[in-house]
Amino acid sequence: MATYVLVHGAGDAFYWHLTEPRLRALGHDVIAPQLPMADDTAGFAEYADTVVEAIGDRRDLVVVAQSLGGFTGPLVCARVQVDLLVLVCAMTPKPGESAGEWWDATGQDRAMREYAESQGRVMGEYPDVRRDFFHDVPADVTEAVFAQPEPRMSDAVWAKPWPLEAWPAVPTRFLAGRHDRMFPLEFQRRIVPQRLGIEPDVIDTGHLPALARPDEFVARLEEYRTGGKTP
Repeated sequence: MATYVLVHGAGDAFYWHLTEPRLRALGHDVIAPQLPMADDTAGFAEYADTVVEAIGDRRDLVVVAQSLGGFTGPLVCARVQVDLLVLVCAMTPKPGESAGEWWDATGQDRAMREYAESQGRVMGEYPDVRRDFFHDVPADVTEAVFAQPEPRMSDAVWAKPWPLEAWPAVPTRFLAGRHDRMFPLEFQRRIVPQRLGIEPDVIDTGHLPALARPDEFVARLEEYRTGGKTP
């Protein structure tokens, strides 16, 4: 059995509330630490500190990093022995690039707006959280998430350069959402090979597969862990 290390994105660890029990039911150990998002002094190095401390002396690690967690997951892999890194609808940083710089560097905004236009949607100035993140999440799950206290996120994390000099030498898989409105599939099919040298796999969800299709999501993680093939 493995230890799954679940790294949330720009939100909180409640994102994993459907994933954790499913993995535990399969006999795995699971940790899903809350990152210090509200700390005005914390950058990704401090986020990684939190995860590494939660890992302790556990072994057989599978790190799963969602969205903004793509900046934190590799830092963890550079500090502890990890068997597999799974990036989920994630941002993929370059050495020295801040999370704030990533958007313009990758052309994310244009890709997001072109995708919206192709579907006849009007984006507005900013994405709408319910419309653009939760559009395929069941209503009861959406309401459970929005019933949680709204997480505060410091702006500090966006400015600090990603501290690694190179991507860690750990087996890595990337799972992209076919209907992701934030990081569209064709965008990920361009960025992931450029930056990681691998092709993304696809799950039939939007940006939040762990909430939209938790059973299928966990099955994908297990296929990755055991070396099974995915579509």
